[in-house]
Amino acid sequence: MGKDKALLAWPPAGAVSGTLLSAAIAAFSPFSDLVIVVAGENAADITPVVNANGGFLTINPEPQRGQFSSLQCGLQQVLDSGRDAAMITLVDRPPVKSSTLEKLRREFDSALSIGKWAVVPECGGRHGHPILIGREMIEVFLKAPVTANARNIQHQDQAQIQYVLVDDSDITTNLNTPDDYAKLASQCM
Repeated sequence: MGKDKALLAWPPAGAVSGTLLSAAIAAFSPFSDLVIVVAGENAADITPVVNANGGFLTINPEPQRGQFSSLQCGLQQVLDSGRDAAMITLVDRPPVKSSTLEKLRREFDSALSIGKWAVVPECGGRHGHPILIGREMIEVFLKAPVTANARNIQHQDQAQIQYVLVDDSDITTNLNTPDDYAKLASQCM
């Protein structure tokens, strides 16, 4: 992208009211009593946004190990904070609809009652974020080698996942390049 995705203006067109990070914190806050943001080398830059929006910052001491190590740091913080479930998303995605989060939360509670470990949203035949995971899936992620990735772990434990149909294409939107961001901005006008 050429700059920190967390600090991209959100919404991308019109009156700027925040960043992707502040929008994610605001979206998750009604559905979680603790919004944890994992930082690496960008900690100094994003700390003011996290603090101003009521998030909790945790630092990945070895961000060079990759994205999965950040996930593991965040999940360890979830357990250290006395929680046994997590709602996970990446910072390079626009926030999903509140109704999507509501449905995922409701389905997560039902899925746990029948022995599932997680719920994953699905739209148009594609899986996306955020995912909601319980203690069992947290433990699997934490025990995996840092060279693993979340997608492979989810696929190996697919029988433990409840897929939830949602009407929200943003679950699959990634903002990896300036062109991706510009395209999204043009759609928001």
